[in-house]
Amino acid sequence: MIKKKFFKIFRSLFKLFLPIISKILLTLKLQRRVINSLEEKSYFSNNKYNFTLLIKDLLQNKKLTAVDVGALGGFNSENFFSKKYNFFFEGICVEPIKSEAEKLSKEKLVINKGLWSKKERKKIFILGNRLQSSSMYKPEVERFAIHDIKKKDYANYNITDTQEIDCDTLDNSLQSLKIDSLDYLKIDTQGAELEILKGMSEYTPLLIKLEAHVNSMYESVPKWNELINHIFEKNYIVIDWKNVTSHSTRIPVEMDMIFIPDFNNESGRKLIANQKEKFISLLLIFGQIKILKVIMKMLDIRNSEIEKIEDLYFN
Repeated sequence: MIKKKFFKIFRSLFKLFLPIISKILLTLKLQRRVINSLEEKSYFSNNKYNFTLLIKDLLQNKKLTAVDVGALGGFNSENFFSKKYNFFFEGICVEPIKSEAEKLSKEKLVINKGLWSKKERKKIFILGNRLQSSSMYKPEVERFAIHDIKKKDYANYNITDTQEIDCDTLDNSLQSLKIDSLDYLKIDTQGAELEILKGMSEYTPLLIKLEAHVNSMYESVPKWNELINHIFEKNYIVIDWKNVTSHSTRIPVEMDMIFIPDFNNESGRKLIANQKEKFISLLLIFGQIKILKVIMKMLDIRNSEIEKIEDLYFN
């Protein structure tokens, strides 16, 4: 009770002095940096929790089947969710660059080929100074300015090698491994996300995280509305997005987006309900507490422990 009163007084005082603090930060040209730092801390605020025991109880020794497309560095190498939850995943890493795929010896399953909308040979453009930006599409210097890339860093985006690689669909690749179902799909492929999704018709992940290029720095990348429309047509709905790079616009030019089955219709609700333990586990892992509670209430799924959890992102 005393703690709540203290925080209430603190918040009131903070609101009172906020205009003064803002003017000081503007004068020192620090306001945007402070805001970005606070936004980052807020985004991952639910990492404070450890849901390990709760998820163990939900999954009962089952694993979450996951595909990480663009797995440079290994499964969940970008730490989009806390590594303490990696244990719950049966990860399949897709890395088309042979030299990088060979470094993933610790991963149980590695697909060393590209994914595409059909089986064919494709060129991949290697950026040796910045491997994570290698792509099926060529970087276009004229678009660097909108990504706030400084001229001194242009060399990082030079194509240092071009390789011909075998590509196949996501469906074919998983079926060849005798994978029956897919729970989590992550795609970060510098513009190839739409073509990869076109190659998935047999699987319905419970959560999809992909990188969307609102204004791509690569030539001929499909418009981002085509990507979003395609995934909406698959009956998914977006619940989150996060800026992933610098930009000269007031909106992100690239962002990570999270999609789940559309719980507003019968088909989406049925998919969630049939695998509710896995769905709940995934949303806990990704820190999506508030929307999880909304969906559980909508589907009449009850869990007293989850009902007590406060979503720190909204504080």
